[in-house]
Amino acid sequence: MRVLSGMQPSGDPHIGNYFGSIKPNIELMGEEENIYIVVDLHALTSVRDANELREYRMNLVKDLLACGFDPEKGILFFQSDVPEHAELLWILSCITPMGLLERAVSYKDKLAQGLEPNHGLFAYPVLQAADILLYDSDLIPVGKDQKQHIEMTRDIAQKFNNAYGDGVLKEPDVQIREDVAVVPGTDGRKMSKSYGNTIPLFADDKKTEKIIMGIVTDSKGVEEPKDPENCNVFKIHSLFLDDDGKKELEDKYRAGGLGYGDAKKMLAEEFFNYFGDMRKKRLEISDESAKEVVKNGAAKARKIAEKTMDRVRKSVGLR
Repeated sequence: MRVLSGMQPSGDPHIGNYFGSIKPNIELMGEEENIYIVVDLHALTSVRDANELREYRMNLVKDLLACGFDPEKGILFFQSDVPEHAELLWILSCITPMGLLERAVSYKDKLAQGLEPNHGLFAYPVLQAADILLYDSDLIPVGKDQKQHIEMTRDIAQKFNNAYGDGVLKEPDVQIREDVAVVPGTDGRKMSKSYGNTIPLFADDKKTEKIIMGIVTDSKGVEEPKDPENCNVFKIHSLFLDDDGKKELEDKYRAGGLGYGDAKKMLAEEFFNYFGDMRKKRLEISDESAKEVVKNGAAKARKIAEKTMDRVRKSVGLR
């Protein structure tokens, strides 16, 4: 089974990225064929500084390696190093109904966040479909917020196959991680770089601690019982805990006597314990080793992509 995931190099990866995408993907390594794409073409919809994009791309590769991505067991590469992504995007664009894209909730959300409306943002789901369909992907593990995009990918594949022949493009299955579908940010909204409410994985200790201590809470005093289900600190902390640990923490909240300041300190301690080894490893990864990983990954990815594009080109009449 081939599992595919991707992430935009548009800023520092955060714990929402980790629990929602990086961790579940890495857990499949060794059991499934694993492809992870640094989707730098997608990042052009929001990153307009060339030097920033170069830095974000390389940092994300290092971050993924530090988190445990093993290039001997999976394929890690830059989307832009495989030109078949852009070619398949155009071919799929020619059969994708406008109405399908107009229904995309994510496009409306981006505009609501203040992003400039442009064709790249509007056609984002078609490029995402190309990313997935190019590799005959079997399974796409995503958060609940990405479910619509995967369904759109399946719709586009069906539309293409109906026009050009059954089985040219493989329709993927989606795996929704219900337990971490939406990781809350420091302000209670979904954790997102667009909102500026993230807890980065690899920021320095002082910055990380300051961010955690700044998580928004209500005004209940130390002795008052607190509702863990409505507390951002608890929701984030619970990501690090097993069922027993989560139950124990819930009881502390409901019993009273736990102030938000101490709750945040407990979360900070849990964060540094959990990510400590990864943060050390991150400092040891050189630019040269990261570049070698994505170079080799792109070569492997192109071999798969070329086979798909050979089928596609023949089916549409370009071969």
